[in-house]
Amino acid sequence: MIKVAIDSGPTKSGDALRGIGVHTANLVKYLRKIKDLDVDVVDFSETDLGRYDIAHYQKFHPYFFSIPFFKKTKTILTIHDLIYLIYPKHYPPGLKGRIRFMLQKYLVKKADAVITISETSKKDIVRFLGIPQEKIHVIYLAPKEIFKPITDEQLLSKIKGKYNLPDRFVLYVGDVNYNKNLLGLCKACKLVKIPLVIAGKSVASKDFDRAHPENKPLVKLLKEYGEDPDVLRIGFVPDEDLVGVYNLATLYCQPSFYEGFGLSVLEAMASGCPVVASKTQALVEIAEPG
Repeated sequence: MIKVAIDSGPTKSGDALRGIGVHTANLVKYLRKIKDLDVDVVDFSETDLGRYDIAHYQKFHPYFFSIPFFKKTKTILTIHDLIYLIYPKHYPPGLKGRIRFMLQKYLVKKADAVITISETSKKDIVRFLGIPQEKIHVIYLAPKEIFKPITDEQLLSKIKGKYNLPDRFVLYVGDVNYNKNLLGLCKACKLVKIPLVIAGKSVASKDFDRAHPENKPLVKLLKEYGEDPDVLRIGFVPDEDLVGVYNLATLYCQPSFYEGFGLSVLEAMASGCPVVASKTQALVEIAEPG
């Protein structure tokens, strides 16, 4: 029996409802179905990892310590993307962040294996962190089985009413970070005169640090479109409703400048929703017909 420890941090912090938290929860679910594999989700800061055969760190942040200085067992590290390093002006590290990053470039090389979610992110990891290609393993994400076309008109009507959705609309699901280019999408929808529906916890948040550099796009969006009736911010939507929102949308749009993957694009496709996406990096990799 192989004993595996997975860090509980992404499943109970602010990441729990974001991609990294959902990814971690689903990883645990399916790993536990593998014979002769014993998987524990534990707080790495309070656990003796020496009791395990493998410790799997689920989150890497270049400006904060993500892995330990001293290994107690074989270590796997998942790096979803390195957006912070691609747009340093929009994700400023500060002096402490720069120092931590220099140390982490050394620490990540001690990991026994690195998992990432696209060939795009793999290239970025090689480029920015200097990890050998043969040590990096690409494992693509996939939409949950719940995302599929819905023929139940009564159910769709119920979801439409619950979120007060218009008859025709463009849908975006996700965060409001610089690389997402959400302000560009707002402007485009206003030009073509079609309502935009934005789903995601951050866009409906009222309690956030408005002075933080990473929140500038959200602050600007709220200032320009916070009271606009044609830009609907419906906040976090559970999967059982989100599949209906995808089905109701006229199209889904992912206008990002850069992505490490783009799971919402695949969720929309699986739900039968037409998709328009930027012809860039991982979005081409995962979504362009091949």
